[in-house]
Amino acid sequence: MQSILGLRSVLRFASVRNICTGLTRLSTATYEGDGKTSVTILNKEADVGLLINSYSQVGFRLSNDMVVLGPMALFPRTVLSWNVESHEDINEQSLSLFAALEPKVDILIVGIGDHPMTPAFSKKVISFMAKHKINVEVLNTEQACATFNFLNAEGRVVAAALIPPVTMRINEDDMMRRQISKSKTFEVEDY
Repeated sequence: MQSILGLRSVLRFASVRNICTGLTRLSTATYEGDGKTSVTILNKEADVGLLINSYSQVGFRLSNDMVVLGPMALFPRTVLSWNVESHEDINEQSLSLFAALEPKVDILIVGIGDHPMTPAFSKKVISFMAKHKINVEVLNTEQACATFNFLNAEGRVVAAALIPPVTMRINEDDMMRRQISKSKTFEVEDY
């Protein structure tokens, strides 16, 4: 019995070793580069379109270094000011811009700031956009920014209607970035 168990473990180990060795040979044989690795920073690429780099209580900073104050309607290559004050102002009239566009967007991402999303509100927005055959996702602004960036980088025809949050969560990364930028403010460049 022990010899059978020992044989199984040897076969299992041999099979795994052979697979790993074969994969190593396969992967090294197919690499034909110059040995250097390149990294692409997504929001620095011109062909990706506009991405949201950051947001605050007063607005948004885009990948082209443009700062948008207040709510905005964002498309892959265009940004517009969106005339709403809060999520309570989102209605058929404020969303009619997205319904009137040609070609139609695949999906509209609605960022409602940091207000809690209610099923009644989501249903109202989704039913209006469904009349115009536009998919819609209602999220808080933080999630909406990330979703827009992902879908835009994927090449989808996407639009976002975003309201800046009223309150911001600050974490350790934010504090560290603030300290770094503050220390760089007082640096003197050599001429």
